[in-house]
Amino acid sequence: MVTSFVHCSRGLRRSCSIRGAKMPSSYFSELRSAVQNGIRKSAAGCDGGVQSSVEVLVGQGKLWSGNLRCFHSVPSSAVSGLNVLLRPGTVFHSRSDSQLGLKRDYCSGVSPGYGLGIRNSRNCSNFSRGFLGKSRSFSSSGEGESIQYDVVIVGAGPAGLSAAIRLKQMCRGKDSDLSVCVVEKGAEVGAHILSGNVFEPRALDELIPQWKNEEAPINVPVSSDKFWFLTKDRAFSLPCPFDNKGNYVISLSQLVRWLGKKAEELGVEIYPGFAASEVLYDDDTVVGIKTNDMGISKDGTKKETFQQGVALKDFLDKVTREEVMMPDSSSTLQKSEITGRITLLAEGCRGSLSEKLLRKFNLREKGHGQHQTYALGIKEVWEIEEHKHKPGSVIHTLGWPLDNKTYGGSFLYHMNDRQVSLGFVVALNYGNPYLNPYEEFQKLKHHPAIKCLLDGGSVLQYGARTLNEGGFQSIPFPVFPGGAIIGCSAGFLNVPKIKGTHTAMKSGMLAAEAAFSALQEGSSMDMYWDALRKSWIWEELRLARNYRPAFEYGLLPGLGVSAFEHYVFKGRLPFTLKHGKPDHEATDVAKRHPPIEYPRPDGTLSFDVPTSLHRSNTNHDHDQPPHLRLRDPTVPERVNLPEYAGPESRYCPARVYEYVPDEEGKLKLHINAQNCLHCKACDIKDPKQNIEWTVPEGGGGPGYSIM
Repeated sequence: MVTSFVHCSRGLRRSCSIRGAKMPSSYFSELRSAVQNGIRKSAAGCDGGVQSSVEVLVGQGKLWSGNLRCFHSVPSSAVSGLNVLLRPGTVFHSRSDSQLGLKRDYCSGVSPGYGLGIRNSRNCSNFSRGFLGKSRSFSSSGEGESIQYDVVIVGAGPAGLSAAIRLKQMCRGKDSDLSVCVVEKGAEVGAHILSGNVFEPRALDELIPQWKNEEAPINVPVSSDKFWFLTKDRAFSLPCPFDNKGNYVISLSQLVRWLGKKAEELGVEIYPGFAASEVLYDDDTVVGIKTNDMGISKDGTKKETFQQGVALKDFLDKVTREEVMMPDSSSTLQKSEITGRITLLAEGCRGSLSEKLLRKFNLREKGHGQHQTYALGIKEVWEIEEHKHKPGSVIHTLGWPLDNKTYGGSFLYHMNDRQVSLGFVVALNYGNPYLNPYEEFQKLKHHPAIKCLLDGGSVLQYGARTLNEGGFQSIPFPVFPGGAIIGCSAGFLNVPKIKGTHTAMKSGMLAAEAAFSALQEGSSMDMYWDALRKSWIWEELRLARNYRPAFEYGLLPGLGVSAFEHYVFKGRLPFTLKHGKPDHEATDVAKRHPPIEYPRPDGTLSFDVPTSLHRSNTNHDHDQPPHLRLRDPTVPERVNLPEYAGPESRYCPARVYEYVPDEEGKLKLHINAQNCLHCKACDIKDPKQNIEWTVPEGGGGPGYSIM
């Protein structure tokens, strides 16, 4: 980084900042150490007299700042260790302070095997077009940066990382080289990942067969499996329909971090803290995505911290590289032709870009799928007393506190280190607008069968996320011109299993194999759809297709039909049940239901929303444009409040939406966007579909570590 400084003359004091660096988050600590050591070595070798003030920033994280005595030309010792730390794709821009009399701006970059390159700004576009390696390029202009990759993946979750890993594995197996980039809106990989999770390792066995020897955070096998039906005061044991033998109780956010490291070891570039906000097209073909601008204030003006969004594109057909002199080498990159490339969307449930493409290309209709149905999952991780802890114990419940018309239940999984995952899931097709999922969860914890476990414990973390429940009936055609939708963005959750990680991972692997064939052999991405229908995902979801829609008729009929399907027909009933109304249409008007009075939290087992929100580590810059947008600002006061009693103030598990009186005493909707957990419930459940969830600045949102 300091190598981008020009030769300085004695007595000059100047200030340089290096911004826009993008690199895998796992390298922050190593990079910090290398930068500090290199800078100190360089400063120690100076003969004094010249003062430089340096600030090094990567994404939103400051790595180092301080004053340096002097530099003579370009001290290579300052980055002696960086080439082994930085993956291809690490890009630095140095902007010298014009007030200090420096007339030249420089662009610079680091790439393994090539060292560091420095060119005057007038040569930046030519130099950076090819300096990062054989299969990716970078360009910069007044309209923003544009970086080209062979495969762009949006979302560093199980599906996205599995796709990235599988692509690089195939590259090694076929002696090929494809550049693969994963962008993640969370501040770090895993920060936005929340799940139960009882993990079925079937897909991981295929992806990384030796995972047990690779320090994967999968070490608590299921030891017992119980299924309870709850009334207000009792828990009745039912025959357990789950087969969790060979499965593990895990933290999915920790597993995703491990997968991220595995991907980086293979050469995948992962950029956390960058939110994909826009799909890029060439005619009707998707050619990549654009990250949102950062440093924009609420009123739309640019702040001092403004950074323009980056366009991450697939290579265009017949792109010819310019001959570029590599830094510290006399060799040149030869001209070559690159064929068309792929974008994979792995944003998770209700992905904002995925939803746009589903509508634009009519993918659900093309796949003959019904509308998607959803549930909201709310979760806490507790630390309980040692004598109560039973690693691997798994409990699922149905019934109380929900009524017989509302589908949902809870889970309680014993992890390691005295930790227990406690969660509550409610289907979002509930009718009563007074129902508050967060408050129902607080009630659940006071049930005698659960309270006895939690007494004496403490909450470590809180979070919430929506999940797909449409299953087999709702699978869309997942391929669009230029790419595909994978994982929970498409919707492969197995509802009766309460598992979707293994199917998400497998879908990413299948899409990666189709993408590799498309890039190397010129085949169609439709191979992904064909492979999906031939895979165990398809058969597994087909056999499970009637469980969730059976509960459209109520709890007891749903239990009867699902038991008959499971134990008698083994998923092979000669008909397929259909889903009911879309979730937002299922919301009744308020006059059909009495208000629900919820007890006040006791601060020991149950808590208010601000207390829980603090445990989610959620953070957004308050001074940024709202990412929760009302298509019609008059709908909340004109429709939602008088007809539905303002349901957005209750279905949101983070109290983002509140009705507060104005100067005249009239209730107006106030949006606390900084509270947002990125659960997407508002985008799904709003009765008039008036709320649009869009991505905030990258790096914002929850900061999960054990969820």
